[in-house]
Amino acid sequence: MSAAYATFGLAPAMRAGGVLTNGDYQVHRDFVDFIVNGRPLLFQLCDLDAVSPLASDIPPAIFTDHVKSLLLEAEAPLPQGRYVIYGCPECEGLECGAVTAVIEHGDDGDDYVWRDFAWQTEEQADLELNGYHGIGPFRFHGAEYRAALGQLLTAPAAPVPSGRRVLLIGARVAVLAKLAAALRTIGVGAEITQDASGVPAEELRTYGAVAFGRAVEEPQRALVRRQFAQAGADPAYVDGLAPIIPLLVAQIEAALDRSPQEQRRLTRLVAADGEAGLEVTSTCRVQLTAYRLDRLYRTHTHDLFDEVLGPGRHRIPLDSKATKGESFVVARTTGSVLVAPMAR
Repeated sequence: MSAAYATFGLAPAMRAGGVLTNGDYQVHRDFVDFIVNGRPLLFQLCDLDAVSPLASDIPPAIFTDHVKSLLLEAEAPLPQGRYVIYGCPECEGLECGAVTAVIEHGDDGDDYVWRDFAWQTEEQADLELNGYHGIGPFRFHGAEYRAALGQLLTAPAAPVPSGRRVLLIGARVAVLAKLAAALRTIGVGAEITQDASGVPAEELRTYGAVAFGRAVEEPQRALVRRQFAQAGADPAYVDGLAPIIPLLVAQIEAALDRSPQEQRRLTRLVAADGEAGLEVTSTCRVQLTAYRLDRLYRTHTHDLFDEVLGPGRHRIPLDSKATKGESFVVARTTGSVLVAPMAR
């Protein structure tokens, strides 16, 4: 085993929810990710749709148990001293698959070592068949490791974004009701109002985003912004592009992602002149979907692209029929989503 040390840290992360083109829903999950040598460990596992056990929506007692487990203050949940590092974002079942690793103390008894990473679907891990042979082992200084995880025990919710609520403001009540229902289905709270007057300041501070419908005039938007500012709240503001529920959900999910750019897989999306320009930070699967409104304001949905891309900037040609007129492009990766109107 290499004697070199790796740095260890924690950072808020998000698995973006969404309304998919096949009608399925993808659940929104906020969690704490492991930062190893300055980079999310999840990104080193290629195209993996998963979250750490340190999720914001699990009971505090279970959250604390997970932290103590990583500190080796509790027995390993799996044979051979193996711990779950990342699991299915939709459930906690091992049968869906999980990234596991052996966690143990170093030779000096103070350091912590993560080794023998593997993809596991049964009680016993098969390192020969399912091991991540290019990942680890990682040796962490005990003091740095304990300090990072110890912060979660003193204030478990602090490192995880708490603003998983959205305030919806618009004129089309039917659209807002459908949008609110879709958001709640994926795990994001949503309320509908015309303005924020009379809402207590402590409640305004619980909103992570405010979404305006296209019919909301600028004076009303400015009033809402002032009301939130006076309450000491700093939500993300979303200008709804079109009354298309999957599109609006994607816009809101993008706004709720307040993580640093360097900790995102998808960092840029532009759509113009029949092509999409995007930038990804690590190898991952990228899906492009176009939503188009015709002259009768009917919605047309087109799946444009679905491939694994390497890090860097990419230019993807788009189907001209799918992007004519008033159209919008949604780019989705494992954990990130961005939206862009098709510029002419």
